[in-house]
Amino acid sequence: MTEPDHASRRDLGAFSVSLSVSDLAVSRAFYEKLGFEVAGGEADQGWVILRNGGAVIGLFQGMFEGNILTFNPGWSLDGDEVDPFTDIRRIQVMLRERGIEPVESVDEEGSGPGHLTLTDPDGNAILIDQHR
Repeated sequence: MTEPDHASRRDLGAFSVSLSVSDLAVSRAFYEKLGFEVAGGEADQGWVILRNGGAVIGLFQGMFEGNILTFNPGWSLDGDEVDPFTDIRRIQVMLRERGIEPVESVDEEGSGPGHLTLTDPDGNAILIDQHR
């Protein structure tokens, strides 16, 4: 269930950093030595999600170039569904109202899963990826 339109609050959802890695096994071993534990993913498909307390890192081999700041509306840091949450379409409207035009936008007439991408002033990629 999405939240009503409250202009004062736009929760982007759970935050993680998505890292593009050249060798998933080597990167996974490195982050496990730092204290991260596997929390999800499919290593045979080239990706795993790691957690250490409130820190979440996704490791992705061969899926994209560069690193991405990732937000997941409707999810908690533990990957649980939260209600209410701010639907990605409302987030996109708020971004446009504030003068930020997505690089890749979501259909504002749709519902359910969707994603949009942004680039910050320094060229850092941002993904807002709603899975529900």
